[in-house]
Amino acid sequence: MERAGIYIHIPFCRARCSYCDFATGAYEGALAARYVSAVCAEIRSFRRGEVKTFIAADTIYFGGGTPSLLTPSQVSAILEAAHARFSLSEDAEVTMEMNPGTLRPRVLREFRELGVNRASFGAQTFDDAELRRIGRTHTAEDVRLTIRYLQEAGFTNTSFDLIAGLPAQTLSAWSRNLDEALGLRPQHLSFYLLEVHEATPLAAQIKRGQQPKPDEDLAVEMYRLMLDRACAVGYEHYEISNLCQPGYASRHNSKYWTGAPVYGFGCSAHSYDGRHTRWANERDAAHYTELIEAKGAAVVEITELDEREVRAEAVFLGLRLMRGLNLEEHRARFGKDLREDYASELERFRAAGLIEFDDELMRLTRNGVLLSNEVFSIFV
Repeated sequence: MERAGIYIHIPFCRARCSYCDFATGAYEGALAARYVSAVCAEIRSFRRGEVKTFIAADTIYFGGGTPSLLTPSQVSAILEAAHARFSLSEDAEVTMEMNPGTLRPRVLREFRELGVNRASFGAQTFDDAELRRIGRTHTAEDVRLTIRYLQEAGFTNTSFDLIAGLPAQTLSAWSRNLDEALGLRPQHLSFYLLEVHEATPLAAQIKRGQQPKPDEDLAVEMYRLMLDRACAVGYEHYEISNLCQPGYASRHNSKYWTGAPVYGFGCSAHSYDGRHTRWANERDAAHYTELIEAKGAAVVEITELDEREVRAEAVFLGLRLMRGLNLEEHRARFGKDLREDYASELERFRAAGLIEFDDELMRLTRNGVLLSNEVFSIFV
């Protein structure tokens, strides 16, 4: 049976980035203490179905927000709750999201000693002016120091994010970003094209003319340049938005793309049982904490997927992986032959150079990655 992943949402941040629409808020010590206790209580009381049995898991992911704002003792309490409720493998991947410039080697060593063995943080850009424009509180030098401190603390699996298509960003500036990022040689790189969400400060700034509207065509050029440069120095492009050195693909995030069970704890955390059921917790941190304290649960939405929805998710999530979707395995699982059921659409995409076939594998091409939503739409 496939091992599950555990997701822990920590909603606290020192400052909110202008493009962020995640469930986050300012750090408050008193609320953070209550919140951690609530998360521990939610984990300990978790049951899958009617029977409270131990569940095998091999990844834990502290996301947010900025989980590294927690004290080592608070992280320890959450990990102890997870070990008490789940059967965790000895080689479990334990990831913590961090903010550059906020941590020092001593604290990082404590996190590492607790079992955190993978660090992930948002570098976003190595241009300090661009960082200020999007409301980030760190500098490019903070990123360099964070990498050094992580190495000194014993971390050998580090990932950071870059964002392409920031307002007023140029191709030459992006090229310099790549020089910096690839020169630091992280084990893993995530890169995203900027999305402007309606309710964010950035969207309001663009609407008022305070920030230029991002150039989507230029962002596509940046994406192509990222792939060319990174793959040329040995990185593997294993998922639409992710690159890694060989052997360092994110084990936790891979569970989402392969449909494995992932159980989420904390406000706004989402869960999936690996079969047909998804559920989500209350989004607001204070209200989540109150619900756990009063009722022991904070689930506010449950979705039962029908067979068609499960099949569709298996296709478009599987196609996010650059290795492609195994059509024979899909046929064995669902009794459906995609090549027959979508013959005309798939031939159209193949002729347009968006997908390719390799025996029983169907995968996106480089151009197909850039138009992936168009491909995915036929299966929804």
